[in-house]
Amino acid sequence: MTEQELKGHIRGIPDFPKPGILFYDISTLLRHGPAWKAAMAAMAARVTPYKPDLLAGIESRGFLLAAPLALELGLGFIMLRKPRKLPGPTVGYDYALEYGTDRIEMQADAVAPGQRVVLLDDLLATGGTMAAGVALLKQAGAVVPAVAALIELSFLEGRKRLDVPTETLLAYND
Repeated sequence: MTEQELKGHIRGIPDFPKPGILFYDISTLLRHGPAWKAAMAAMAARVTPYKPDLLAGIESRGFLLAAPLALELGLGFIMLRKPRKLPGPTVGYDYALEYGTDRIEMQADAVAPGQRVVLLDDLLATGGTMAAGVALLKQAGAVVPAVAALIELSFLEGRKRLDVPTETLLAYND
C-alpha cells in the first residue's frame, strides 16, 4: 500500500482538541484491517534494522503500534505512561511543555542495562514527549538505537529535538 493510500485511511479532525489544531485520527486506519496490516509491515521494515531487544510505546496510541509490532517481531513490549498508572516501583522523567511540565514513567525493572529499545508513538509533532521517552529509557540503562512514529508533522521539526535516528511512515508538511 502506498503512502497516499495509507494517508487515505487517516482522518483529519479540525479544531481538536482545541481551536486551530488539526488532529490526525488513526482510528480510521486501525479499523481497516488491510491498511493497518500494511502500516505495521512498513513499520516493521523500518524498525528491524536497528536490532531491538524490546519495543516501547508511549501512552496511549503508541501502545497500539508498539504492542502488535513487538508481537509480530517476536520482541517484548514495555509501556511508558503518565504518572501513577503503572503498578510497582517506577522510574520517571520530568520534561517541559509549552504550557508547563509533564512526566513520563515506566516500571523500574522494565529494561536491563544495555538492552536495545526502539521507542514508538503514533505521532511525532514537536518531539517533546518522544525526547522525554528517549531520556527516560537511557536513564534506565537502555540503548535507544532509534525512535519511530506512524505520522510525522514535519513542519514542526520535532526530529531536531531527538538525538537518535528517527523513522516515520507518513509525513505531513502543513
